[in-house]
Amino acid sequence: MKLSRDFTNKINWILDNLIPPSVRDSKLIMAPLFKMLFGKKAKLFLDFKENAWQFDADQMSNYYEELADVHIQRETDLNTKSINYILNNLKGENILDIACGRGYLAKLIQKEGNYKVTGIDFIIPECLKDITNLKFENGVVENIKYPDNYFDTVISTHTLEHVLDLKQCIKELRRVCSKRLIVVLPKQRPYRFTFDLHLHFFPYKFSVLQVFNNNNNNNNKGKCIQLDNDWLYIENL
Repeated sequence: MKLSRDFTNKINWILDNLIPPSVRDSKLIMAPLFKMLFGKKAKLFLDFKENAWQFDADQMSNYYEELADVHIQRETDLNTKSINYILNNLKGENILDIACGRGYLAKLIQKEGNYKVTGIDFIIPECLKDITNLKFENGVVENIKYPDNYFDTVISTHTLEHVLDLKQCIKELRRVCSKRLIVVLPKQRPYRFTFDLHLHFFPYKFSVLQVFNNNNNNNNKGKCIQLDNDWLYIENL
């Protein structure tokens, strides 16, 4: 399926706000819809939240690979407002796009100006391996293979909702960042059955600020804004 983030955000808002929880959490009601969308692999989506907490990194990777052919396929999970905000708020020249996917954002940043852009993901598509003006390499957000404060701006978009160890990932993002951290997360309620492979949910602004431990006693200068149906968190380090 190829549906833009701007379109699916509208669908997600309707599902989260207009459909009663008794319906969203009912396997009897949701299972036929999942079957229609995902065919024989519907059960893997339906059972994901029950099983994922038992997975290690390799098992999680295998799960994603198994469902890759039935999941939404698109150039980027970012909505238009988030893309424009990121491009207008980069700081410094050395940029990391962690969990870069197909490299959509990294390539846009490179076109914007004189940036040194590194894209990291656990699977790098073959089409990105021959690009000479960008650096793409294999890696994971839980353990970024770079020294402390190596990148000026670190960007993580639609990634943290998927990870097993959320605190460790945030710690790593901050560790390799010297100036500015930008994180995009979906504004989503934690229902039992969702059409994605999310483990963490951020229905409210305070849901985002809590995970980043951003409060009046914290020296990190972070803020969270809503752009369509997504959160964008930005922090100066």
